[in-house]
Amino acid sequence: MSKTTASDPAPSAAEDQDLGAAGSQLSTAPKEEAPHLPALGVIGWARWFWRQLTSMRVALLLLLLLSLGAIPGSLIPQTGQDETKVADFREAHPTLSDVYDKLGMFHVYSSVWFSAIYILLFVSLIGCIVPRTWQFVGQLRGRPPGAPRRLTRLPAHTTWRTTAEPEQVREAALALLKKRRFRAHLAGDAVAAEKGYLREVGNLAFHIALIVMLVAFAWGQLYKSEGNKLIVEGQGFSNTLTQYDDFKSGSLFSSDDLVPFSFHLKKFTGTYERTGPNKGTPRVYQADLTYSSGAYGEERKTTVEVNHPLEIGDSKVYLVSHGYAPVITVRDGKGKVVFDDAVPLLPLDANVTSSGVVKVLDGYRNPQGEKEQLGFNAFFVPTFGGAASGTMLSQFPALDYPVLALSAYHGDLGTDSGIPQSVYQMDKKNMKEFKDSKGKLFKKLLRPGETMKLPNGAGSVTVGKDVKEWAGFQVVQQPGSGWALAGALAAIGGLAASLFIQRRRVWVRAVRGADGVTVVEMAGLGRSESAKVPEELGDLAGELYEQAPGAPGPADSPGPAQEPGTENPVPAEGAEQQ
Repeated sequence: MSKTTASDPAPSAAEDQDLGAAGSQLSTAPKEEAPHLPALGVIGWARWFWRQLTSMRVALLLLLLLSLGAIPGSLIPQTGQDETKVADFREAHPTLSDVYDKLGMFHVYSSVWFSAIYILLFVSLIGCIVPRTWQFVGQLRGRPPGAPRRLTRLPAHTTWRTTAEPEQVREAALALLKKRRFRAHLAGDAVAAEKGYLREVGNLAFHIALIVMLVAFAWGQLYKSEGNKLIVEGQGFSNTLTQYDDFKSGSLFSSDDLVPFSFHLKKFTGTYERTGPNKGTPRVYQADLTYSSGAYGEERKTTVEVNHPLEIGDSKVYLVSHGYAPVITVRDGKGKVVFDDAVPLLPLDANVTSSGVVKVLDGYRNPQGEKEQLGFNAFFVPTFGGAASGTMLSQFPALDYPVLALSAYHGDLGTDSGIPQSVYQMDKKNMKEFKDSKGKLFKKLLRPGETMKLPNGAGSVTVGKDVKEWAGFQVVQQPGSGWALAGALAAIGGLAASLFIQRRRVWVRAVRGADGVTVVEMAGLGRSESAKVPEELGDLAGELYEQAPGAPGPADSPGPAQEPGTENPVPAEGAEQQ
């Protein structure tokens, strides 16, 4: 089998054009053409701007700008996520806040500049995909171009002489290439074949997946909703706006978009590591619920765990927090119960040291018969270290030795002013302290089942024997998340296909030489320089050589159909290549 040497003459312009046609349309990338712009023409400038916007480099630049633009949205407090943090930031940095307001940094994702980048990227991708798709469809409907006149000028090629008839060689080559899943056809005295169309399919799939992700992201941001609800064991929740502790949503969301469902917290179960370096780490952390979907849905049981939410329609109910709710009973001086409820307290550390307040708003009268309100600062530890520890901090998150510390106040809590208040904080402006015998704030440590008597016959406070637990749930409704996931997976698959699949072409020419011996030429061409094309060509040539073996003896001189500089075929197992 023979190999082309470096003695080929300089190629002519016609031959260059011939090779260019052979390598044409190996990609669906738009051709870079110099714009012919009129000096002051609006249409010319518009055409130039469109070409720049739909180019790949601009699309990548816009994608980079979108990523950079999302950074301040992650580092700076956003009004749509946490108004309290934004207010604290404004108070701590008044000058910088004015600059951020002008730049829209407190609402990055709805700002003009971020929306402009987003829309331009969207238009750029569509403008890039449409012509590439149209061109690719045309390539699928067409046939691989015919063989160049000089196959030996291609980067990977081989040639040999055989006693087989040219028609037999071409038929064998056509069958071989189709067997290897090439799109092949006879074109004159040669077989033209092409393979690797999945590369462009992957490229287009990647760009389309980006559009799907952008649409899904925009859809999710505009119609999303997210609310939090703290529920004590034995209590329930209905998915309406008034039931949430806090709620935020997208700009196009309405209350009618809420998925109708309700659930009831039967029991929260939490167990923790007792020893070792992971002491206090939760082992079991789950909430047993009964729920129903719709107004008249059938009641069902389920268990919600961390990262295993309850899914109802487009809504997901996540378990996000946990704490304790001691049952507090308050009586006035005559023994009348004026308050009896489980009071949820907020955890302060990993061992669930918790704090909160107890507010008695109605029904209480002081020993003089006057209406008053009572307030108690509450501090709870599920595992008390004892007086010897010198601290009111929990030693373990489980209810091993629960202790509740209460300090008492009376007066006006300010709830009648109409100004919203936190249920976990107490406004002491119009409150007076209960005093103990030493004239200090009246406070006491209580175990479950114990009672604290208020001074001067003002009443009593009893802690229930059973401490209830509460669970915090986050209800998220974000349409488009499934599409975003599908787009991400499609983008990864398309990118992998465009990176690892190579578009390549193979030609096999078989013609009869002047001495009557058939001359076989094979050549391959890929979109980019790669070892895959020469390796594949060698494999194909070796298999075809078995069906059309070399001529038994060397020829004195190359036939007229042979290219100058080729040698006589050498008996070998496979084809040689350059």
